[in-house]
Amino acid sequence: MANSKQLLADNFNTNPYWWDAAPPETALDDLPGKVDVVVVGSGYCGLTAAAEMAGGGASVAVLDAQELGIGGSTRSGGMVSSGQKLVVSNAISGVSPDRLERLLRESLASFDYLKELVQTESLDADLHISGRFFGAYTPAHFERLRGQGQLLREKTGVTVHEIQRKDQHAVIGSDYYHGGIVVDEYGGLHTAKYHRSLRDLARRRGAGLFSHAPVDRIERAGSGFRVVTGRGSISAAHVVLATNGYTGGVVPYLQKRVVPVASYQIATAPLPAGLMTRLIPGRRMISDSKRNLFYIRPSPDGTRILFGSRPTINDIPEREAAGLLHRKLVEVWPELQDVQITNCWKGYVAMTWDKIAHIGEQDGLHYAVGCNGNGVALMTYLGSRIARKVLAKADAACAFDEGSFPGSPLGGAQSWVVPFGAALYRIGDRFDALGRRN
Repeated sequence: MANSKQLLADNFNTNPYWWDAAPPETALDDLPGKVDVVVVGSGYCGLTAAAEMAGGGASVAVLDAQELGIGGSTRSGGMVSSGQKLVVSNAISGVSPDRLERLLRESLASFDYLKELVQTESLDADLHISGRFFGAYTPAHFERLRGQGQLLREKTGVTVHEIQRKDQHAVIGSDYYHGGIVVDEYGGLHTAKYHRSLRDLARRRGAGLFSHAPVDRIERAGSGFRVVTGRGSISAAHVVLATNGYTGGVVPYLQKRVVPVASYQIATAPLPAGLMTRLIPGRRMISDSKRNLFYIRPSPDGTRILFGSRPTINDIPEREAAGLLHRKLVEVWPELQDVQITNCWKGYVAMTWDKIAHIGEQDGLHYAVGCNGNGVALMTYLGSRIARKVLAKADAACAFDEGSFPGSPLGGAQSWVVPFGAALYRIGDRFDALGRRN
């Protein structure tokens, strides 16, 4: 196997691969003194909400603490889900059958909403609907995936194929998995191009976008709010919080309910001609049934593999993570042991205690957070839903705006939650590994 020096390409860097085509943006125009709505967070959710509200006639200012497009939206794997995460994450275990049906229906609606938005607004996003393979880590996991696939068929109408291990080379050129399922209604896009297109859309509709404007505090001011930032204050009738995995302590209510979890990815150097077709026939998205799962996809241009997972229990520097993720990649495809890595980066996923995203209102502040690693389509859609709620549209009702939003039993002391949870996941995966032999 290549040593660490050989493993990292000469042009190796710790920026997301996506930024090569569409880097983050600095927008230092003066802040307006007053708007109808301030949106905190310039990810997919915040930009979609801004575009919807500006299109509805509201004056909107979108604020980001750093550059536009530097956060989680352009650090993800760019996989576009049609609602499977609610099933495969077991988020449904505590949900009533009626609400489950509505959550799954709206999750599928988020998939359709994104596709329609990209098409009708001619967004440059490299969107490709290719399907997703969920690989079974063990034979027992295959049986579990079969059951989840049946539930998806019944509740959402998506097309699910059961893939026996003997047939899996048709979807993945690897013997690592014990079969799995393929869901056709799944795809991928280019995260940074999509973000750039949403910025353009929000601006075309009249929203103002402002970078390097970290929010220090939000104060009540008459019937509205005063948003105090690092470069000025804005008065607004409404505030929408769309900070997701980058939610800090400005609003303690959300800080106690959202746990930021770092997820790491690598991008390989361009592969030899024809190799991608053998490794990932059909260019599908891939993930598996482990607790600390692998998520894998071809780059939109089909030249590289993008591989994601959590490399260790604790957060580590990206350069160190690159080698650990490469070892995991080689577990799936041993023939990639000498492939070089050009990028390794991390981004923060917003996890919630019930594994369900939430939109709502607290003390007059609107919020949409908690993608749980399923944010490309869902947070785009929830941005639209929270916008329609602010605009008091008749069709604003949403299943993600129902029920309680559970907070941490630890209050604000959550620093040990992620490493502790990661350790439990690792133990569980090692125990499951004992059942990998047929």
